Amino acid sequence: MLRNKIVMLIVALITASAVSALAFYGALAVPGGSAAPTIVIDPGHGGADGGVSGKNSGVTEAEINLEISLLLEKNLTDRGYNVVKTRTADGTVAKAGSEKLLDMEKRKETILKAAPDLVVSVHCNKFPSPSRRGAQVFYNKFSNEGQRLATTIQNKLNLLNLDKVGRAFSSLSGDYYILNCSEYPSAIVECGFLSNAEDEALLLNADYRLQLVESIADGITEFLYKS
Repeated sequence: MLRNKIVMLIVALITASAVSALAFYGALAVPGGSAAPTIVIDPGHGGADGGVSGKNSGVTEAEINLEISLLLEKNLTDRGYNVVKTRTADGTVAKAGSEKLLDMEKRKETILKAAPDLVVSVHCNKFPSPSRRGAQVFYNKFSNEGQRLATTIQNKLNLLNLDKVGRAFSSLSGDYYILNCSEYPSAIVECGFLSNAEDEALLLNADYRLQLVESIADGITEFLYKS
């Protein structure tokens, strides 16, 4: 009888310890043990507004932005985050035929409704010189947290930049609507230059897109966990 009581006590202690451990690690799954962070992903352009086009393939920026955003959404949801996108298909956010400003205002509405922990807008770049390449991140110069977000993501992307381009880049301030339309920490990720043949090939490569998304998600996670 005594032996059975001892065994039951040991089992109870082990169970209690396991529950405590699960609660502890569960609290670490999100910053401060609070509810899962909400992240808005903004796939730039869409519909008639295709953005820039690939140097060789003619692929539209809007198409690549959406593909990368969908991969980023999966990566972040797998990490336990809530994700809201400003567009989910190839089309403008506002009704067909509407002006660009209305489209951007609809994106703002989505951001404000979501009340997110941060916003990441996905784009591709273009430059007159075809030699310009690499992934670079922009922020609102009046937002300290926006700058911290952009710098953190940039540092992760620089691991790819060093490997593929041979150099690292600094995050830059920029005067863009999506950065200025809310008080939430926001960053524009220019994933590469479609005016550069090598960047274009990388952006069309499925494996590279996954590496790119992993770097962005790692930057987001570091931003959320480290003050």
